[in-house]
Amino acid sequence: MKILYYDCFSGISGDMNLGALLDLGIEEKYLIDELNKLNLDGYEIKVSRDSRKGIEGTKVDVILQGHHHCHDDVEGGHHHLHNDVEDGHHHSHNDVEGEHHHEHTHTDGEHTHGTTEDKHCEHEHNHDNQRNLKDIQQIIESSVLSAKVKELSMKMFMKVAEAEAKVHGKTLYEVHFHEVGAVDSIVDIVGAAICLDYLNVDKIMSSSIELGGGFVKCAHGLIPVPAPATVEILKGIPVKLGAVPFETTTPTGAAILAANVSEFKDDNNFIVNKIGYGIGNRDTRIPNVLRVMLVEQAEKPINENKLTRVSTAEGDEEIFEQIIECNMDDMNSELYEYVIERLFNAGALDVYLTPIIMKKGRPSVKISVLCGEDKIEKMKEILFRETTTFGVRSFRVHKTKLQRKFIKKNTSYGEVTVKEAYYNGDKIKSKLEYEECKEIAKSIGESISKVYDKLRNEI
Repeated sequence: MKILYYDCFSGISGDMNLGALLDLGIEEKYLIDELNKLNLDGYEIKVSRDSRKGIEGTKVDVILQGHHHCHDDVEGGHHHLHNDVEDGHHHSHNDVEGEHHHEHTHTDGEHTHGTTEDKHCEHEHNHDNQRNLKDIQQIIESSVLSAKVKELSMKMFMKVAEAEAKVHGKTLYEVHFHEVGAVDSIVDIVGAAICLDYLNVDKIMSSSIELGGGFVKCAHGLIPVPAPATVEILKGIPVKLGAVPFETTTPTGAAILAANVSEFKDDNNFIVNKIGYGIGNRDTRIPNVLRVMLVEQAEKPINENKLTRVSTAEGDEEIFEQIIECNMDDMNSELYEYVIERLFNAGALDVYLTPIIMKKGRPSVKISVLCGEDKIEKMKEILFRETTTFGVRSFRVHKTKLQRKFIKKNTSYGEVTVKEAYYNGDKIKSKLEYEECKEIAKSIGESISKVYDKLRNEI
């Protein structure tokens, strides 16, 4: 199983995430070319090498045209200046307690300030330049990006919008993003979707997330770190506080994790294959970097009674898997197909239904799920959420798999795949691949049984 693991010992922001994923091996040109499909003007991406506390990695800056950048790279703060021209007043912030950048969202006549990446030190506000969630959705949906990238992008944007709406007591579509914040967020979030789609991993995991601590000044006075929106996004997710007295995780970074990570876990058993580092904006007491790793699940040792797979001398495999079951006598039979599809999509190896008779002579159905040990909790969650059951049972099963080989054969229908099975080194059976036979039958208008028969005779 190919896993992307986020190690958030120093938090996460949108630009650190892009830096880490590029450092992992995604080409800069690929990211920029894909982002150009948004037809979004007014920014450029600067990619450079940098280091924090001796750890070298990739730094990504989203530079907005016509905006001055001032980075005061000292631990503890920077100077942040912004002009609210529509309100007729001027704000100047000396943020000596915290290290952050202000991302501005507006909620119908009112300015709300959430903290995010330190990128822009001076900009002007104008209500004509605001974008709401529908505007951002229109930009994404009207692009020629893939359907998967669009879906991931909106999933992350919804996390931010829902949190901002909750914090400020507004509806989703009353929350407005100033043009500067919107362009920045669009690039960070859509860029994250592009990179994650490119990696195409089986699973995304993360450590618990460091949020930082302390307070930071904004137009309305001191607000706590982490920002209220960040906390709202990360409800139900394991976090850590106070490693440094400033913000380490931004709303954008929090949304990237909340929308994509399927498991948060610090105690892992991995084989690490590749590592990337995304560099933050400041040199702080702890390395201001985001570490991401491409890993695979390590096999569990025998003495822990958690053996998952052993190869025999003959090439057969001895495997320990899990069966999870529950009985139901009160569920609409139309729903089983949907539940089975969800279980398979989540990694089930097999799902089957068995008619049974329960107490009081009630005709019922037992649903059984076969899965690897790393999928147990996900299978349970789907059964609890999608069926009427109030409980499930699970037990470990032993399975022996014959050694298999897949070979290509030339036939009158073209090249087809044959699966061969071996026992103690001897080939004992072979089988045609159903999906290929089905496509042949559909393409020539012949019955699938005739296709099977002809292929068997030829092979």
